[in-house]
Amino acid sequence: MGFSMLGAAASFVSVRGFSYRAIKVQSFPVKGRYGAAFQLGNKFKDDTQGRVSFCRRESIEFEERKSPSEVRKEIERCYELIHRLGRGVVYLGSSRMGPGHPHHAQALELGREVASLLDCTTWSGAGPGLMDAAIKGALEAGKPVGGFKIGKEAGEWTASNFHPYLPSETYLTCRFFSARKHGLVDAAVRSCNTDRTAVVAFPGGVGTLDEMFEIMALIQLKRIGSELPVPFIVMNYNSFYKKLFDFLDDCEHWGTVSKGEVSSLWRICDTNSEAIAYLADFYDLHSPDKADLRSIHP
Repeated sequence: MGFSMLGAAASFVSVRGFSYRAIKVQSFPVKGRYGAAFQLGNKFKDDTQGRVSFCRRESIEFEERKSPSEVRKEIERCYELIHRLGRGVVYLGSSRMGPGHPHHAQALELGREVASLLDCTTWSGAGPGLMDAAIKGALEAGKPVGGFKIGKEAGEWTASNFHPYLPSETYLTCRFFSARKHGLVDAAVRSCNTDRTAVVAFPGGVGTLDEMFEIMALIQLKRIGSELPVPFIVMNYNSFYKKLFDFLDDCEHWGTVSKGEVSSLWRICDTNSEAIAYLADFYDLHSPDKADLRSIHP
């Protein structure tokens, strides 16, 4: 049974696409949110009651996955977008660190410098915060960008399928997280020696950590970079990830990971200049100094 419910900051909700005749709906406030209690009609053997909570001005869709083909089709659309725009550097990072945060300025600068250095497409989750900073940096460098957006990022009250300024042909709004992850991984895979790709993890929360550990596991199991290595950089601005690294050191102590195993999977950089130098050395490129970059981007 699939149906959708539209909630607003009011005393009613509407239920669409429901074929039974009797539906009783009542709204109620719950700690700053709005909820709805509903009772289904007597065509069921037993009356069924349910409750759902939702945010103000938010449209919530309840829809069953009709078949695995829906996920597969979305993954195929991700691959098509990568094929059209080209692989490149994938940025992971917090959606909550906006323009007022110091890490935002650092992320924008790195996005600009890496795009200029590697001359490739910049990819991200097409969300706000540090993801957006990397995209804007690449656009300042005049390089192509692409993204795999999800309807609602952490910390956002409302869902949107549209990016505020990117052309629609440069990003895909994913319904399924699995498809989005496929896209973010494949965008960094090198298919030939001339491909210049990387994964860069900025400071972030639960979603960022999820993506970081997935990338690390794929590298560990040689699902990524088995033939053509892909640099994986963790930006440890202001020692943001210090406690995470301490935890991984404890894992070595307890024997859950081998000694030196984790450090072999990624490169920890404290500054943008360190990350740029690492990528330049990795791909045997000239690393521009600050004067060069200022002449390109006054």
